[in-house]
Amino acid sequence: QVQLVESGGGLVQAGGSLRLSCEASDPTFSTHAMGWFRQAPGKEREFVASISWSGGTTYYGSFVKGRCTISRDNAKNTVYLQMNSLQPEDTAVYYCGRSTQIAGRSLDYDYWGQGTQVTVSS
Repeated sequence: QVQLVESGGGLVQAGGSLRLSCEASDPTFSTHAMGWFRQAPGKEREFVASISWSGGTTYYGSFVKGRCTISRDNAKNTVYLQMNSLQPEDTAVYYCGRSTQIAGRSLDYDYWGQGTQVTVSS
């Protein structure tokens, strides 16, 4: 059974940075694309970033504007999301998911982690 476990969330001041991690217990991790989404209270889940199985291709949501970098380490079964210049509007629960290909729609992902809370104070 595939399990995804996010970590690295927390409370940060505006302008600060966080690095989220998502560790997968999945023997097929290196053959799947991975992605990050976020969901704020009362809002729909929003695409943040996706990365191909090899790490050679990345895709970002339109709001990211260079503030985030997605990466992966297939030897560690882990995908990362580096977030810089965080703002209060970035406050949300951040989820990682697994997909067969790089994708920006949540319906293209078949497994999800439990999420990690990111709170940005002004």
